[in-house]
Amino acid sequence: MMAEMDKKFPEEIMAEIKEAEKQRIKVAITDIDGVLRGKFISKKKFLSAAENGFGFCSVIFGWDSFDVCYDNADYTGWHTGYPDAQVKIDLNTFRNIPWDDQTPFFLADFVSDDGEPLAVCPRQLLKKVLDRARASGFYPSAGFEYEWFNFRETPHSVHDKNFHKMEPLSPGMFGYSVLRSSLNKDFFTALMEEMTAFGVPIEGLHTETGPGVLEAAIQYGEPLEAADRASLFKTGCKEIAYRFGILPTFMARWNTALPGCGGHVHQSLWDKDGTVNLFYEKNNQYKMSETFESYLAGQLHCLPDLLPFYAPTVNSYKRLVEGFWAPTRPTWGIDNRTAAFRVIPASEKSTRLEVRVPGADANPYLVLAASVASGIYGIQNKMKLTNPPVTGNAYEQKNLERLPRDLHQATLKLAESKLAIELFGEKFVKHFVQSRDWEWRQFSNSVSDWELKRYFEII
Repeated sequence: MMAEMDKKFPEEIMAEIKEAEKQRIKVAITDIDGVLRGKFISKKKFLSAAENGFGFCSVIFGWDSFDVCYDNADYTGWHTGYPDAQVKIDLNTFRNIPWDDQTPFFLADFVSDDGEPLAVCPRQLLKKVLDRARASGFYPSAGFEYEWFNFRETPHSVHDKNFHKMEPLSPGMFGYSVLRSSLNKDFFTALMEEMTAFGVPIEGLHTETGPGVLEAAIQYGEPLEAADRASLFKTGCKEIAYRFGILPTFMARWNTALPGCGGHVHQSLWDKDGTVNLFYEKNNQYKMSETFESYLAGQLHCLPDLLPFYAPTVNSYKRLVEGFWAPTRPTWGIDNRTAAFRVIPASEKSTRLEVRVPGADANPYLVLAASVASGIYGIQNKMKLTNPPVTGNAYEQKNLERLPRDLHQATLKLAESKLAIELFGEKFVKHFVQSRDWEWRQFSNSVSDWELKRYFEII
């Protein structure tokens, strides 16, 4: 059965805010890169905004993660003057922030001037995909897992060091270590307890392979809630870590000698009542229903076109290499962690699919929008699995076309994809392509340490 947190009714939430002593509220949105952007507003402003919405500068969708403005975006730019866009607060996202003196917190969505969902807003895109799935009788459930590295640094210290010779939270390669978790027990305890109090329940937390690397499994739920939790986990983790003199990074791969950081997502489909797992078939060898097979076939089919949804940065593709626990081809397997899609045949309640393509750097709203839309596409087109499950090493499946090797190749493929426009609409796809093209050009125009070390003296 799908797991859900206890929810309050909007009128209960508004009454609680009105009666609260707190005179400030924190409101945030997620931009195209998955970065949480927000502000504090007064209680008086909030009470008005909750009913009527409020303005938020449209530059949120007109710049990159470094706050540098795009030169190629249609939605907003110097040509529009960066006006305010309308934002609608989602009262269902109400939380109090435990590490910020229980300050009330809400997520919000962008809307157009006529009140319709804004086409370039990632959270609105996921809502659109989920509405389409439910209209077809399918109710998805999802849960994220994140791997990330932690350093005994601060934002100031890493800039002073120019991001070199950073001190990891713990030394060596020590996955599933009870010693390392004891060594940093205060940080571990804060993550487990404060995240759960923040409405981001953590089901598991352990060390992974690599110096200072951790993995957290976030409790599954309805996909919009799952994506909200994932987004809030990444920001909340950093805020909690600051208190302990720790700096986390969710880069896909920060060091060529170490594994990358995954942002895997587990999925299943349910009936309207949330009591029947539509992926489960007890008489099937792998416990897979025909619905599950078509859902997986859709994901395999769509993956090459939609790769930037899962791997959105230049750095994402440094993780998608052979032998480093990340997939390089559209493969599937039964409980096989070398494949792109890992089928987990279990009980009627827990048979599910793990999508292992996304890195920890991906926008969770876009990850779920892409994967659910792909799966429903497979079901609606009655797609069949054309290859058997991979047994053993999926990296040896040379008969399958390799996924695009860099952001440039992946973006070109997305730009030419009629399938992407069918699934997400022309406005979103065009804006996302423009933002990824910009990202690639910023990288291409920069001079790297690799180039200096290779050419400075010798050439």
